[in-house]
Amino acid sequence: MNWNSAADFFAMGGYGLYVWGAYAVTGLCMLVEPVLVARRSAAARRTVRAAHLEAAGPGAAS
Repeated sequence: MNWNSAADFFAMGGYGLYVWGAYAVTGLCMLVEPVLVARRSAAARRTVRAAHLEAAGPGAAS
């Protein structure tokens, strides 16, 4: 495909909204996913630590 201008390129022959929208959604998912994974990991670590401390009994500090 040949484009005569940058505007033609971004319009993508009338499909620009779908093409660039797909890129935007994909980029957003790629930015948000690592943040969500880090939060879930931290929550899981807190849960495991609390279970470990509870199993160790009173006075255990490890």
